[in-house]
Amino acid sequence: MSGVTLDAGALIAFEDNDRHVVAVLARALERRLPIAVPAGVVGQAWRNGRRQVRLVRLLGSDSVTIEPLDDARARAAGQLCGVTGTRDVIDASVVLCARARGHAVMTSDAGDLRRLDPQLRLVDV
Repeated sequence: MSGVTLDAGALIAFEDNDRHVVAVLARALERRLPIAVPAGVVGQAWRNGRRQVRLVRLLGSDSVTIEPLDDARARAAGQLCGVTGTRDVIDASVVLCARARGHAVMTSDAGDLRRLDPQLRLVDV
């Protein structure tokens, strides 16, 4: 694995101390593999930074890149939704982020992501 892109389910599982997610991310950090989180995913998982200490630390790590959802990425995500007949632009942004970086995706939404890209490497939460 060359790195991992996280969806909201992965962030929530990490925050809830899910052993599998924590172990996979610990190995990625130990190996200095890049971790990417699309900005829309942060918005889906973020509720209160004072209470989400684990999430704050993970997102603040030097190994984690928050990928902005700028105009070009938003349009590309919308286009992917149009081509695949889906509606979730944030899921599409996760797929595009992972594709661009050659990452696997850690997800609790495997079915939705497979509709967007059947070839995507997934790590189930």
